[in-house]
Amino acid sequence: MTRAAVTDVAGPAGTGSGPGGAPTRRLPERAVAPLRGLAGLAGLVAVLEVLPHTGLVSADYLPPASETVRALWHLLAEQTFWTALGDTLTGWGLGLAISVVAGVAAGLVIGSVPVLRAVTASTIEFLRPIPSVALIPVAVLLYGADLRSKLLLVVYASFWQVIVQVLAGIQDVDPVADDTARSYRLGTWGRLRHVMWPTALPYVMTGVRLAATVALILAVTAELVIGAPGLGQEIAVAQSSGAVPQVYALVLVTGLLGVAVNLVARAVERRALHWHQSVRTEVAV
Repeated sequence: MTRAAVTDVAGPAGTGSGPGGAPTRRLPERAVAPLRGLAGLAGLVAVLEVLPHTGLVSADYLPPASETVRALWHLLAEQTFWTALGDTLTGWGLGLAISVVAGVAAGLVIGSVPVLRAVTASTIEFLRPIPSVALIPVAVLLYGADLRSKLLLVVYASFWQVIVQVLAGIQDVDPVADDTARSYRLGTWGRLRHVMWPTALPYVMTGVRLAATVALILAVTAELVIGAPGLGQEIAVAQSSGAVPQVYALVLVTGLLGVAVNLVARAVERRALHWHQSVRTEVAV
């Protein structure tokens, strides 16, 4: 049998044979993936609804999913919830903006000067692994339960996510391209704009995406531990008062907020890197 005959029998790629030999088309992978995610989410909700009724877990500690949803519905009607959400987003947004601006500026300056990078390498590697939560006593001593305490923790944790990626991007600059720019007598600003920045931008966007998630984690942590206004403080108050469904509802809100932050960060990344090969390949697939 010739190759053409085999092709005619098998049909075009992505199709199959249905009842009576009628061709059927398969859903593209980009359409199937969200459906799989929704199926997994529905399964989790079903487990959380059934598990407390089986007696394996006490409903006093793990209420059914329906009770959590009802508690969330009541929260949405309260002004205090929206105020707390605004406080959390304020701390997250301000901290992220400060860390991105400082991280990009410091990374470009340090990365473009080899001597400065060699001098600061050990300092960066020493400070970067320090957990931000270890600075909570310092933040409380300096600012108390204030927005500034939250910003201190958020900025410290997010700053390293950005500067490390910027330094990696600067290091990845093609030496031949840099030497060519020098041969054309481009100044520091010209090389930074036309050579270093296009190479470092994918790394910068990765750092911003990581920093956005880390900033949200530290914002809620600061509210939960320090008592700064926000969703974390509302979780602590609900826990201390024994409002278990409300605790789970607030935790659900923080989880949804994290998903939203990640989706927005990825959308901004794709928008900023629309010219990059990785984004073009992702869109094509």
